[in-house]
Amino acid sequence: MTSKDFFVALNMMATERGMEVSEIIKDLEEAISIAFRKEHGEAMNARVALNPERNTIRVYSYKTVVADEEEKLDSNLEEGGVPFDYDKFITLSEAREIKKTAKVGDILEQEEFPKDFGRVAAVTVKQYLNQKIKERSRNAALQEMSTREDKIVTAKVNRYEGGKYFLEIPGSTLEGILDERNNFPGQNFKIGDFVKVYVPKIKDIGYANDIFVTRTRPEFVKVLFELEVPEIEKGEIEIKSVAREAGYRTKIAVASLIANIDPIGACVGAKGARINAILDEIRPEKIDIIPWSEDPLEFIASALSPATVLRVEANEEEKRARVVVPNDKLSLAIGKAGMNVRLAAKLTGWKIDVKSEEKANAEDAAYIEEFTLGE
Repeated sequence: MTSKDFFVALNMMATERGMEVSEIIKDLEEAISIAFRKEHGEAMNARVALNPERNTIRVYSYKTVVADEEEKLDSNLEEGGVPFDYDKFITLSEAREIKKTAKVGDILEQEEFPKDFGRVAAVTVKQYLNQKIKERSRNAALQEMSTREDKIVTAKVNRYEGGKYFLEIPGSTLEGILDERNNFPGQNFKIGDFVKVYVPKIKDIGYANDIFVTRTRPEFVKVLFELEVPEIEKGEIEIKSVAREAGYRTKIAVASLIANIDPIGACVGAKGARINAILDEIRPEKIDIIPWSEDPLEFIASALSPATVLRVEANEEEKRARVVVPNDKLSLAIGKAGMNVRLAAKLTGWKIDVKSEEKANAEDAAYIEEFTLGE
């Protein structure tokens, strides 16, 4: 079939949508062949060839040449055979009526001339292009957002529905979604507010125009420090680990890679300017800045800040530590609902058992007594 109008329309639509005709011809051939089979029999094999230079659309059906005996064997249902598939196969004798040199195993192709095929092709092209435009827009938006992975963006609150804030992300057609599990407990925003959110690793989650963002991950606080503390961005100070219970408390371990730089002082800033800027963003959450140490005992003791630690005993094989604190500091070391020791364990990667000095001494005495009696 020759259709100059078809290719003119195709070129116009592709140009309007910023697509190269050469890029879509192959996919269109597949799409139109599927449309053809739906109209004229899905069981058949068919292919479509578009030639924009000659303005032609050719439709071909094709069958595999088999021996004449196969038709008879397959048709013998009484012996367990199955019906011969005339849509996909042609016998050798029938094939040679079309092409004298045909032999078993050849693919015999015939041009089809379906009625009203121009309309079918036009509808298919329109549907295909619309689908591709949506995919292209989605992929472009995802690609643009992928440059913001592991970063904080400032987004505008557009609306609130069903426990979710829908955010306008600058420079993106995607909407950010901030739901309850990704927001601080009890933290509310108004329409038009600007809010900082963290963009995690982007995955196509099946939504058309949105992507989930968060304010509760440990990475949110980590990136806030990177933004506020130039020494971290320069690589002079390294954030070793972060443990967080959003809205309540964060512990962050830092180490200096330059001998004369105090990592904690740099993170706090002059008169607390840097740490206060971070706290303003996450209030009422509190932050403990912990000096990282290669010595696990020293690191564990620091991680239990603000509690005073008398001694740390460690089982390095099991990564389990018993920490002894003054009697009057036990509750401080454990924290409300066990939060302080829980965060210290996450920060260090060790299992931590906190004991008061009195309790630890009693356990030690009992062990010594048992050991002595055992002798």
